[in-house]
Formats: sequence, structure tokens, C-alpha cells
Amino acid sequence: MTRLARLHNAQLPELELLDAYYEGEQPLSYMHPELLRRMDSRLRSVVVNWPQLVVDSLDERLDVTGFRLGGEAAADRELWHVWQANRLDLHSEQAHIDALALGRAYAIVGTNEDRPSTPLVTVESPLDVHVDLDPRTRKVRAALKRQYEDDGHGYTEAYATLYLPNETVWYSSDNGGGTWTELDRDEHGMGDVPVVPLVNRPRIRRRRTAPPRLGRSELVSVLPLSDAACKIATDMMISAEYHAMPRRYALGFDRDDFVDANGRPLTPWESVAGVLWASPKSPKEDGVAVGQFPEANLSNFHDTLNALARLVASLSGLPPHFLGYATENPASADGIRSSESRHIKRAERRQRSFGDGWEQVMRAVLMVRDGRVPNEALRMESQWADAATPTFAAQADATVKLYSADRLLPRRFARRALGYSDTDIRDMEAEDNEAYSRIAGGDQAAEFGPKSIPQPGRPEPTMPSPRHPAAQFGGSVLPPPAVQFQEPVSARRQWWP
Repeated sequence: MTRLARLHNAQLPELELLDAYYEGEQPLSYMHPELLRRMDSRLRSVVVNWPQLVVDSLDERLDVTGFRLGGEAAADRELWHVWQANRLDLHSEQAHIDALALGRAYAIVGTNEDRPSTPLVTVESPLDVHVDLDPRTRKVRAALKRQYEDDGHGYTEAYATLYLPNETVWYSSDNGGGTWTELDRDEHGMGDVPVVPLVNRPRIRRRRTAPPRLGRSELVSVLPLSDAACKIATDMMISAEYHAMPRRYALGFDRDDFVDANGRPLTPWESVAGVLWASPKSPKEDGVAVGQFPEANLSNFHDTLNALARLVASLSGLPPHFLGYATENPASADGIRSSESRHIKRAERRQRSFGDGWEQVMRAVLMVRDGRVPNEALRMESQWADAATPTFAAQADATVKLYSADRLLPRRFARRALGYSDTDIRDMEAEDNEAYSRIAGGDQAAEFGPKSIPQPGRPEPTMPSPRHPAAQFGGSVLPPPAVQFQEPVSARRQWWP
């Protein structure tokens, strides 16, 4: 426990700095110390929070939709029940944000005293949790979670939980973590540590550095550019003061010479702000002069911010329009989708790495609930929403073409490709079967269209069998509409005036 706490403490300053950058609370960089001293509290940093944009734009494309066991065609309903019971629709988003911003997040699985049949799953920040990996198997062999409570009067109480493969130990400290006292111990005998890392951009070598680093933040490459943008934006606001009120000069005057139309002396602020000046002195007789320096030009700041935005877009994979960069010739719709291709691919990579972590979480859920992990769970697949952003009309058109082209895409998979959940698909198939039942016992034309006009000497159309051969490609298939007899005009005139 002492070793894990020491390793965690060595990484906390870096994690806290990354967290401050994501929240837009970073200190101002590249500013001259003398300027900071003179401006003192009057200088406020203009935060261009590109780090938060980089993280949130990826997180918006990471939505888990289910888990499918090996050999199954549909998502497992019981695992999804555990997911929703633990409100992981919300908490998984928090875990993804921490993993993208800080390099990793954690999920802890345990028993639920209120509902023993539904294990408890919580997501944790790397600011609170640290794990130790086995160098051979690369599995978690120990984990430590620490929490501190300050009562506001200088008294800090700390709690810690040590997770081991076969037991969990709880500690408390009344001196802020200086000494720990064991409170309880649970010898569960699971054989695995119920703590799962969700790692962003994992690397092999960095796990063996000192201190070891698990994962890499998405912010590392854009932090210097973000600092430069904040500096340029802050300088622009300082220059804007002189742009709004340019510097003026008055030669040959005393302080008492600055009066208004009624002879009342002006305050220094009124003099600077440009209120009416009046003086009996003249340029010819007294040699006085009044003038104004040229106003500041802010275009150089704009050009610099645009250049920094292009650099951030190239490093992070963000489309330029995400960063507010625009040109005189706007990009076409195809050009916009093309600019998002690299960003979409990065999101799909994150789905793969985070999906592996969530699959381990679901296996730990089965171990806690059932005491074993079935073989089907070893081939579990996490399901994600499409990371791309096509319009619904374009996606529907592509799906219909694949379904119509010799049934290259079964109906059930076609509906899933359109974003319908497995519950929605089951409801659709149930309504299809109900429609077939109504058709089998009645008139098909009454179900699908107007009845055909009876013609003398013409046989009634026969109803096709509801067992369509395409049903073998997945889901039920609607039969074709009823046959409508079309008579020539001369024949219809015999029956209708």
C-alpha cells in the first residue's frame, strides 16, 4: 500500500495540471514577468480552451450501445440491464472524458448490498486511483483508491481501499494519510482484482518508465499551442484598450488647462476618455499642440490565432471548422465530410481501446454475480454508435441499397445499421408477425391497399404465402402487395358509365 501511494503521489502533479488545462484554469504562459508585476490584478487571462474542444469532440463520438456475447446475434439483455442500473450511460461519458484528458480512468466492480443480483460498477478518476500491473501478464495485480475529507478547520480524514486478487482491505487515517488503520477485510477469493483501467493511447514502453505511466493524454501535443493562443488573445485584449481609446498627447499645457465648457477641471479619466477639452491657449501665441497617435492594428493577432488553429487541427485531427477557422470560399458538404475522416478514424480507435476495457468490466460483473465467466464472455464484443456523422437520409439510402442488392444485408442488421436498438428491432418483428397473422385470416388488400374491382369472368387474386424465402436472411419479411388487375379502357366502359 505504501509503494502504491508513493507511485501515485509522483504522478499527481502532472494529472492535476492536465485537469486544470481541460477545465480552462491553467496559468498564463509566455507573459513577461515585469508586465505581470505592473498589471497585477488588472490583467485577466483570455482562455482559448482548445484542450477541452479536443477532448469533447472525441467524447461526443463514443457512445456504448450494448454488449454481445460470442456466438450471439443480438446484444445481451442482462448485461445491458446491469449497465443501465448503474447509470453507466452517464458515468461512461465521465470515464471517457477523464481517460482522454488524463490518459486513463478506472472502473471498479463490487457487490451491491441493496440488489445482490445486480453488481455495483463505479467509475473513478486517476486522481484517486492507482494500479500496479503484472509485467508478464499485464493484468492488474493490485490497486489503491484514496479519498480525503477536509472539515474546513484543518482536520483531514482520509480513507483508502486496497484491492488485491483475493481480498479487499479498507483503511482510515486521522492525520491526512500519515498512518493508516485497517478497518475491515473481505476475502472474496475472486482471483482477479476488480479494478479495470480504461486506457487512452496505450503504449508498451511507457509502462516501464519511472514513474510508470499508463496511457497518454490527448492534450499533450496541443498544450504549448493553447498557451500561445491564450497569450496572443490576452495581448489582443490589452491592445484593444488602445484601439478603442488611442493615445493622445498635449504639448505646452498644465494640468489646470484641462477644463470643460463651464470651466470645471477635468479628472484624469475624463481627459483620457476624450471628454471636451477647453483652454484659452492657442498654437500660434502659446505654442501648444494637441494630437493623437495612430490607433493599434489587431489584424496581426487575428492572423496568429488562425495559424495556431491550423497547427492544432493538424496535430489533433480536428476539422479546421471545429476551431472556427474559415476562408472566403466555404467548403462544400463533401469537403466537410472529407475533413472529418481523420477525426472519425481516431474516434473509432478509441472505441476499440475503451471497448476492451468495458468488456473486462462486464466479465468482472459476471464473476461477481455468478462466480464464473462463461466461455461466451471471453469472446464478448462491445457495440458502439457509429462514430461518423452521416445524415439519416444518406444512411437510410445506403442501407436500403445493401438490403435490396440480393439481400447482402439481412433485415435485422439493416435496422441495427439505422440506429435502432435491439428492443426496437424486437418490437418491429413482433408487429410484422402480428400483421402476417391478420393477413392469413383475412383479405390482404384490406391490409395493404384498396380492394381490386371485381370483374366478371376474372379469377380472384390469390394471396401469396407469408413464408417468404428471404426470411432466412434475418427477421421476418413482408409479402408483396396484392395484385391489382388493370383492365383496358374499353373493358372498363362496359361496367362504368
